[in-house]
Amino acid sequence: MSTSRFASVLPDLAPWRSSRDFRLLFFQGTVTFFGSFMAMIALPLQIKHLTGSPLAVGAMGAVELVPLVVCGLYGGALADAVDRRRLILLTEAGLGVLALVLLVNALLPVPLLWPLYVVAAGVSALTGLQRPALDSLMARIVPHDQLSAAAALNGLRYQFGAIAGPSVAGVVVAYAGYAPAYGVTVVGFLVSVALCTRLSPAPPVKGGERPSLRAIAEGARYAWSRPVLLGTYAVDLAAMFFAFPNAIFPFLADELDAVWALGLMYGAGAVGSLLLGLTSGWVSRVRRHGLLVVCGAAVWGLAIAAAGWFSGIWPVLLCLAVAGAGDMLSGLGRATIWNQTIPEQLRGRLAGIEVLSYSVGPQLGQVRAGTMAGWTGTRPAFWSGGLACVASVALLAALLPKLISYDSDTDEDALLRRAAREERTAGVAAG
Repeated sequence: MSTSRFASVLPDLAPWRSSRDFRLLFFQGTVTFFGSFMAMIALPLQIKHLTGSPLAVGAMGAVELVPLVVCGLYGGALADAVDRRRLILLTEAGLGVLALVLLVNALLPVPLLWPLYVVAAGVSALTGLQRPALDSLMARIVPHDQLSAAAALNGLRYQFGAIAGPSVAGVVVAYAGYAPAYGVTVVGFLVSVALCTRLSPAPPVKGGERPSLRAIAEGARYAWSRPVLLGTYAVDLAAMFFAFPNAIFPFLADELDAVWALGLMYGAGAVGSLLLGLTSGWVSRVRRHGLLVVCGAAVWGLAIAAAGWFSGIWPVLLCLAVAGAGDMLSGLGRATIWNQTIPEQLRGRLAGIEVLSYSVGPQLGQVRAGTMAGWTGTRPAFWSGGLACVASVALLAALLPKLISYDSDTDEDALLRRAAREERTAGVAAG
């Protein structure tokens, strides 16, 4: 392969070069995701250790669901009404306090079960408040034609945490216990808060609109009127609900006689995503982002189904890596469509709906996987969910053809947003 062709598949670093705030958020996210994934792996492992029940582990998703829905919607309205930098900073500090609670509980002579569920619900609530502000900030700090590249780079920082966090957490928990894993999480949030203080202020457009049910409803009406947006939400919800079996990884590891590989199972999907991200230079040249959403979700479902059919740990890890690549592909398409088509004054509220689309699905998916594993066994919970994912994605693609036909060069909303961004940029330059 020639040097130019090799360079064309490497990640596009244009957002890194053009935006100081993007660089700060990249470092902040890398640190936060590493620490958060440490806790995300230690928490279900601790529940499994205390209860021995797949249903108890899956119930964590149910506990997280209501706070995520309520705070995700309210957080979206809040992101359109207040300084997004301040909202990100305060919620990041709150997440650090909750990590400290996990650490203190783990240091007790007999750790308690109920604080684990309380913290899980609290983390879900604060994440719901924070993510709309984080996600809606991207289109403001990154040029319009660099949004796909920014989504790919953000995926890389997430996957770093998703690989390193679970891998390190599995080793740390096995040899040192839960407290050190939670301690790393606390330190990560301290660093993240320090980085967030350096972000530029991000006040609302034209003073913003006070958070209210009416404001939330306005965002929901806009989303409902856009079949392309509906398609991105629906495909992701279906894929995660039917094919998100992370809660039962510990039980699959037991069945495969590969407890040693549990951390690898949690990190395998991120490895696939990382490999796709490291060769994502071509994404900047894609215009049919709806096709990325559908094809990526279908690959995810097929790979999860295959993971339930194999009886050896290495084929299972390979399937999980392929699933991660499919999820990354779908995620790049979704993020690009969202940032290219949503008006700035509605971006926070729509980001709140986006949080629900990519977060509620995994929470419900954990409940589904844990419940089905209790009824039918662990491996049937994998393959049946994967096949249901593929079928539901195919049905949604047929019902929402505008998602498949989306083209950023011709879509009316994408063209309007591009023109608005160019106008704002010209105004700043003139000033």
